[in-house]
Amino acid sequence: MSIDLETCRAIIAAVRAEGEARRLKPLTVAVLDAGGHVVAVEREDGASMSRFEIAFGKAYGALALGMGSRSLMARAEQQAYFVSAVGAAIGGALVPVPGGVLVRTADGELLGAVGVTGDSSDNDEAAAVAGVAAVGLVAQAE
Repeated sequence: MSIDLETCRAIIAAVRAEGEARRLKPLTVAVLDAGGHVVAVEREDGASMSRFEIAFGKAYGALALGMGSRSLMARAEQQAYFVSAVGAAIGGALVPVPGGVLVRTADGELLGAVGVTGDSSDNDEAAAVAGVAAVGLVAQAE
């Protein structure tokens, strides 16, 4: 099973609503399926350049290593050479800071990942988690 377009759009809408409610800076949201393919992405007006690549890298890195990007950050702090090598191995698509969460069903099945960027990494992650929860799925941030 993989994540469908309508669910991805609903996640993005919920992430953006959370960002508005929290008065976050303009966000960019990328939703990938379990194979790392982009299903949907939106960049809010005023978002700075290269935000797609950052959102994608947060989500793709989470998928590549099977953990949320908060855990990737901790791993990078402990094993910098490993995380650097993984980033090189996957073409640089690895941004090991909070804001990338895995998307799972209640049973734990992996559906994809969401990457959010634009505000602080902690706020990006909070918006991603809220967006996933809004559609009845489970966000794995760690």
